[in-house]
Amino acid sequence: MTDAQHLDMENFSLGKPALVCRWRLASGTLLLENRHLRALSRRIVNGKPVSPELVAWVKQHIEWTLAEGSAEHPDGVLMLIIDEGGAAAMAVGPYEPLRFCDTRNLIRRAREALVEQDETDVAPEMIFAHHEDGLLIASSADAVQSGCSALVLQLSATLGIPVIFKADLLDLLESRMIEPEGIFLASDEHGIVAAEDRADPLSEKFAASYQRLIEKEHRKRR
Repeated sequence: MTDAQHLDMENFSLGKPALVCRWRLASGTLLLENRHLRALSRRIVNGKPVSPELVAWVKQHIEWTLAEGSAEHPDGVLMLIIDEGGAAAMAVGPYEPLRFCDTRNLIRRAREALVEQDETDVAPEMIFAHHEDGLLIASSADAVQSGCSALVLQLSATLGIPVIFKADLLDLLESRMIEPEGIFLASDEHGIVAAEDRADPLSEKFAASYQRLIEKEHRKRR
């Protein structure tokens, strides 16, 4: 996948997308940039691992794309599209907050993300649940985590909260086989979102930690 390094943008048009990443911005800065790039380097696209050359191209073009597009949408979303031919493009668009943040809709989003995980090895959105003395994650221990999910795992380690990997967590939640104290979504696009109907101090603490990252970037630009 090296074609992206030599695109003639005036004559360039993408084919059918094989991967679309949507990464949150704050004050024209890409939050969790290094984590996103690590996850990208471990993705499978068009049946092959993403090449180091494409990851290098993305890293180089993030700064250029933000310089051109973030003036209009400084708190928008950086979109990376890779088509079936291996060509890539980036653009900045507006951020649209989630309209429905209840447990049912967050689980629905996580299930949709699992379809992408089946195709590319990475789920861009993941459900976490605070249950008893630990944090459950709807993932297997050997799965590749997205940028935001990796952030949650790091925060958990910092806080001394044990993480339990449960690939069947979404089924357990929907069947009410377990009733956690709190539920939240970790999303590369939306950050950490506590469920409106199942928010507890811990899930709100994680959401607040992500919000502080956004506020930190805002303070830098003042």
